[in-house]
Amino acid sequence: MEDIESYFLTFFSIWKIVDLINKLMSIPTTIPHRAVVEHWVRQSVYQRLGKSMPRVAQASNPLVVNVSARHCHLTQEAVEALFGPGHQLSVHKWLYQDGQFAAKETVTLVGPRSRVISNLRILGPCRTLNQVELAYTDAIALGFDVPMRSSGSIEGTPGGMLMGPKGFFEMNEGVIRALRHVHMAPEDAKFYGVSQGDFMKMKVGGPCAMTFDEMLVRVDPSFKLEVHIDTDEGNACNLLPNTPCELLK
Repeated sequence: MEDIESYFLTFFSIWKIVDLINKLMSIPTTIPHRAVVEHWVRQSVYQRLGKSMPRVAQASNPLVVNVSARHCHLTQEAVEALFGPGHQLSVHKWLYQDGQFAAKETVTLVGPRSRVISNLRILGPCRTLNQVELAYTDAIALGFDVPMRSSGSIEGTPGGMLMGPKGFFEMNEGVIRALRHVHMAPEDAKFYGVSQGDFMKMKVGGPCAMTFDEMLVRVDPSFKLEVHIDTDEGNACNLLPNTPCELLK
């Protein structure tokens, strides 16, 4: 066990130094996600020591767990209504899923009580429907009675008014609390023994340890293994970059 810990400490010391150098030189870093690095190191250490790998290390891909803060997905029509004709979303930050990004553009959401949330981030690229995803605390503050739904399932949900620098856009429906979910590729689904639309559990360790039930499984060849929970859920378990998490069928 001491040998394993020594390998981890040495590797992460080097990783942190490289990360710091990249930041100081103000160049884009290509360092993989922490969970990816940990997964590589874990597999390498067990192989080098000739020890059998625990189940978490046998997976093809590492589990990444991210807190999804309030945001919205918009159609190109909505973007142009809010930011002007022909406007295209620009990248502020690339997200873990390939091709997905947090846009530089933000909007203001007006709730039923005439209260607002400003700087609501748009996630790109544009979609075929308009959807706002809030945590329950956000919804209560604005006066929304939001249902918990999977992304894209917006029929019968409340609408809202969005305000941008060049205009307004009224949503007749689409304000939801996103059902906690896990993205995975077919190889991940095979490893965990699940299929599209199944539900799993996620065990979270640390001082605020808990288990989340009803974790919706979403499977697609383009997906990386990643769990999304909202800010209320992330705060409840005090999720940090080093918090141990495990998916259970």
